[in-house]
Amino acid sequence: MQTSGPVNKDELLGSLPDPWPANLAAKIRAAVQGSHRKLVVLDDDPTGTQTVHGIPVLTEWSIPSLHDELQRDLPAFYILTNSRSLPPAEARNLTAEIGKNLRTAAEKTGNRYAVVSRSDSTLRGHFPEEMDALAGVLGQPFDGWILCPFFQEGGRHTIADVHWVQDADQLIPAAETEFAKDAVFGYRSSHLPQWVEEKTSGRIRAADTIRISIEDIRRGGPERVKEILLAMAGQRVCVVNAADYRDLDVFVLGLLSAEAMGKIFLYRTAASFVRARAGISPRPLLSAADLDLASTAGGLIIVGSYVPRTTRQLDVLVKSEDSIVREKVDVRLLLDASARQRECERIAARIDQTLQAGNDTVVYTSRRYLSAADAAAILQVGRTISSALTCILRQLRTRPRYLLAKGGITASDVATAGLGVRRAVVAGQIIAGVPVWRLGTESRYPGMPFIVFPGNVGDESALLQVVRKLHFR
Repeated sequence: MQTSGPVNKDELLGSLPDPWPANLAAKIRAAVQGSHRKLVVLDDDPTGTQTVHGIPVLTEWSIPSLHDELQRDLPAFYILTNSRSLPPAEARNLTAEIGKNLRTAAEKTGNRYAVVSRSDSTLRGHFPEEMDALAGVLGQPFDGWILCPFFQEGGRHTIADVHWVQDADQLIPAAETEFAKDAVFGYRSSHLPQWVEEKTSGRIRAADTIRISIEDIRRGGPERVKEILLAMAGQRVCVVNAADYRDLDVFVLGLLSAEAMGKIFLYRTAASFVRARAGISPRPLLSAADLDLASTAGGLIIVGSYVPRTTRQLDVLVKSEDSIVREKVDVRLLLDASARQRECERIAARIDQTLQAGNDTVVYTSRRYLSAADAAAILQVGRTISSALTCILRQLRTRPRYLLAKGGITASDVATAGLGVRRAVVAGQIIAGVPVWRLGTESRYPGMPFIVFPGNVGDESALLQVVRKLHFR
């Protein structure tokens, strides 16, 4: 199979064996219930809730909070770590702290659990640091690590161990996309076993990984998956191939069967795996009516993400929707300690006026990329900018009709530092891959819809589509 350069999506997917014929959803739900094991998702930014509904998100991880959540009658919950905004050592330490608290809380309640380290479907994030941290503190003899970056809603497929990213009607090897050029989390290989070797600096060799192929899944079914997983031991890495949700369901049923026979796995996955592993049924996309947008104030859109896809989506929004008020924030002023506060006050006062007038308003950082000396400095620049955006939000006097945050780090800081969210519930998705949270009573705006829009999801019109969907009728 071709492993470099784009390929036609329909041709590649059409060349695969037919999907497994049986719908396995009911069997998966029964297996999840029978396992009595809650799924705990450590999410390195809040966009990982983009496939589920009716599931809570915690933004803090005290032992009492984890104790309470483990005892709720729900199949899963998320812990928002925002670790992708941190340097590797800090991300590892934070993950270890959460893992220790989770273990302590579970020992108090007697609840069983399985852990997902949820990260980006385009392979950006702290791997293997976060997995190493969890494996070191959870006190379980893991038979293997499951690596499953498949994310159907975003057009990410793994075929012949190569991870592909959809762009229109083409699939592009992940290492040839803009995401692989990330200044902090860049990589060279699209072949997942080789990616594992690259990211672990050779500690885990490509030849030592286990692979579950599309052929295993589509021809052998859950029994073949179970057979492969039962043979795993010694914390080896298993690469999971998947090209649609039916593949994921086959894998998950085989996985649950292997776990029922005593196998224990730690998961590093994208968002689609969570929905399948928790046995959560899909629901229709949310409409404006579902969100009860009763306020007459304008909606607020905050754009902090710098990935090229976000910039293109922002351009389409401001050029296509004349009714949107635009407020550009000069990043140079945010990074200047002597000017930051004045700039935040100016922007906040202006936003208050436009929201009170009923105008939807987009606040966005200047798009000029600011270079830094190294990855740690780049992360620090991002945190400073995100902190300034939340400072603007805290100074507002007007409650927006809704709030949309574009970019994972931006959304996390808006939720925690700007809105004081400690627990929210995922209502569903407004478009594929874009979740909506209902904010908790402890937050600044209880019950307000909060749209968490990933930087790397959607075509160029996706942001415009969401804003128009929420506009006054």
